[in-house]
Amino acid sequence: MSYRTTAFVAAFCMLASAASLCAETTEERLRRGDEVVRSLNAGSSQPTLEGLRAEFPFLADAITGYALGDVWARPVLDARTRQLAAVAAFAALGHRPFMKIHAGYALNAGVKEEELKEIVYLTTVHAGFPRAIEAAQTLSELFKERAQKPGAAK
Repeated sequence: MSYRTTAFVAAFCMLASAASLCAETTEERLRRGDEVVRSLNAGSSQPTLEGLRAEFPFLADAITGYALGDVWARPVLDARTRQLAAVAAFAALGHRPFMKIHAGYALNAGVKEEELKEIVYLTTVHAGFPRAIEAAQTLSELFKERAQKPGAAK
């Protein structure tokens, strides 16, 4: 390896504050990311992520390795707290499909419907009523879908 390449790798690791990423293999990060998504999704893979894998495997791997394997796998916050934060962020940004996915994960992690409704109400302060209304509609769809599933609690 040339001096230039070595210097670039060292600089990358320092700038990204990612010394552990450089020491880990991609396979380890992907495995950890897969474990995270399965823990969120009741043991199943994530359909949206798997849909990306067919045409955009590099994007699916980036999401699995970095977003899930590096960020979501961190031990400081529990799954419940992470999901509440994700739901709030996606609600405020107006990203309904992602909000719906993470609201489902939140319910899987023990968050109550009333708590998700409260997140929507908080959205009015930071993102306005139109975003809160969209978020409320998204939650209503999710609640209805889950109630219609066989074995759903009534």
